[in-house]
Amino acid sequence: MPESIYKKAALPVIIISVIMVIISSVRWFDHKNKVNTVILATASQKGQYYAFGKALSKVVKKHNPKINIEVIPSEGSQQNEQWLQQQKVQLALLQSNTPLSASLDVVSFLFPEVFHLVVRSDAEIKRVSDLKGKRIALMRPGSGSYSLFWVLSHHYGLQASDFTALPMSSQEAFQALETGKVDAMFQVIALGNSQMTKLLRNPKIKLVPIDQGAALQLSVPALENTKIPKGAYNGAIPIPQTDLSTVSVRAILVSHNQVDSNLIYEITRILYESRNELVKENVQAAMIAAANSNNQMGFAFHPGAQAYFDQDQPSFIVEYAEPISLGLSVVLLCVSGLLQLRVWIQGKQKNRADVYNLQLIELIEKVNQAKNIKELKEIQKQLWDIFEKVIVDLDCDRISPESFQSFTFPWDVALKTIHHRETLLSTGITNGSFSDSQLSKIAEKDS
Repeated sequence: MPESIYKKAALPVIIISVIMVIISSVRWFDHKNKVNTVILATASQKGQYYAFGKALSKVVKKHNPKINIEVIPSEGSQQNEQWLQQQKVQLALLQSNTPLSASLDVVSFLFPEVFHLVVRSDAEIKRVSDLKGKRIALMRPGSGSYSLFWVLSHHYGLQASDFTALPMSSQEAFQALETGKVDAMFQVIALGNSQMTKLLRNPKIKLVPIDQGAALQLSVPALENTKIPKGAYNGAIPIPQTDLSTVSVRAILVSHNQVDSNLIYEITRILYESRNELVKENVQAAMIAAANSNNQMGFAFHPGAQAYFDQDQPSFIVEYAEPISLGLSVVLLCVSGLLQLRVWIQGKQKNRADVYNLQLIELIEKVNQAKNIKELKEIQKQLWDIFEKVIVDLDCDRISPESFQSFTFPWDVALKTIHHRETLLSTGITNGSFSDSQLSKIAEKDS
């Protein structure tokens, strides 16, 4: 390949290689030092979702300072699901009965949330069907508790016109029940809630069983049969007095499937491997399902979370994509440098061969001007000296085989010119004029 083509090809490759090295270096450095802020939508600031979110944020920050979980309040599961779809948030806490769009994936099942139907003792409500004609405090529309109440009431044959539904905040509902402004309150909440504990220690307030959990599962598969254990809300005078049948639904941590898998993997890892620390911050974390039991109800799990559950480490290429890119760029740069070096060496080899060729041309000129055999012998000696040098340079790669081939032609011409000049001198002809007899003698000698 001609030297000019090598140079034209090498320069763009070197420039591109340098740019790739710079870009890869900047991206790798940025990735290693970047703090990822993730927004987590929960529920009311006074609710358990918000409290759990703050606990998770604190523990994740402790174990990985490059992940900052920003916890924000919301109206509940319905709003959280919408925010996730709109990518206004990256994580959200939902109830597992919440329909998820195809763009959302589960990160983990968390703690169970239990149906609490709490009534005033004087309201004569012993079962769900007794809510007919009563005033019922519900959580605000958009919350999981609100939507699940209608599932429950329809199952027991109640219509919206059969009772008075009064949506309000959790705090307002507790106060309304205590003061007699409502006859009952329904909330889906984790066991051990401090507000619920305080409320149930009022002798005028009691829990009503919900004992058709298996039947409710036919319409909402996410529901689970469960019990509120005897003494869960008071041990001295047991509240409830016996294990109370009810229904529960799991809180789940959900993410948009476009969120980086490595980021979700790390949050999932900390969630499970640092659960003891999480329990200290929020007792509900003690009821988080084991990692190997998360494959349930046909939910699609985020690839990052699934990788952790399967105990799969990220592939070598995925984990070291940026260093590999940097390495390849460096290799490409080195190859480009070697290519340029080769062009330079070939140019140098050609220049050295050109020097020898010029010397041969000068010797040929001297041969034509030689006056006697002695001068020819001296020129012939110089010719063989040049040949020796060329052979040594060829052996040491100071000239290329191609340059050697180009050298042999003028060298052979020079050698033949010496022989021809020697013939002319030996016959005494040097002026270029030949008689017929002299030409005949020259021809005989050359032959």
